[in-house]
Amino acid sequence: MEKILVSACLLGIACRYDGKMKPNADVIRLGEKYELIPVCAEVLGGLPTPRPPAEIVKNRVFNCMGIEVTENYKKGAMAVLDIARKNRCKIAVLKSNSPSCGNKMVYDGTFTGTLVEGMGVLCRLLVDNEIKVLNEKEINEL
Repeated sequence: MEKILVSACLLGIACRYDGKMKPNADVIRLGEKYELIPVCAEVLGGLPTPRPPAEIVKNRVFNCMGIEVTENYKKGAMAVLDIARKNRCKIAVLKSNSPSCGNKMVYDGTFTGTLVEGMGVLCRLLVDNEIKVLNEKEINEL
């Protein structure tokens, strides 16, 4: 069975910044066809759950208190890439709009809910390493 990376929050694991999860029944159902490898780059990067929300500003990540957390995001992304390589994952299904996982849009750094085109830190690293990234709304492409 092919293995794919999946944002842990989409599988019902409470690891989001707000301490919650975003279980997605369609993503969970992928487990019938694939072996799902749950990951959360932010937690793997050493950030707690819950944690202050963070957004990307000019390729750097800041939380809502103005504290830069870019290194945590990079560390977590590298840990996920290592997991992907060890499991020979070629596909990832990640949470849309996240500063780690967003594959098309991310929040603009103003903490006003404004989305702009862009990729999260983890998504960019996976794409740069030839791993296809989809968000939870795109899984019909599998």
